Amino acid sequence: MNRELREFRRLERVCLEQAELSTLDLARIGLLKVAADCRVAAEAIEAKSPARPTTGFIAALKQSLSPVRSSGRH
Repeated sequence: MNRELREFRRLERVCLEQAELSTLDLARIGLLKVAADCRVAAEAIEAKSPARPTTGFIAALKQSLSPVRSSGRH
């Protein structure tokens, strides 16, 4: 799935770059439509993929699992 996501993002980028270079309106419009379709496909793949834990979540998890240190006060 990750490979498909990268490929759709790559195709979107290529289409956008080519649309910028295109001198024909019809070609530019077509490339922009394909880029939009690639973006939609990539977003659909991202929506299906399991959520990745954020670094904040990982840090909080590590802290909660680490041994409790005493402060020296009683």
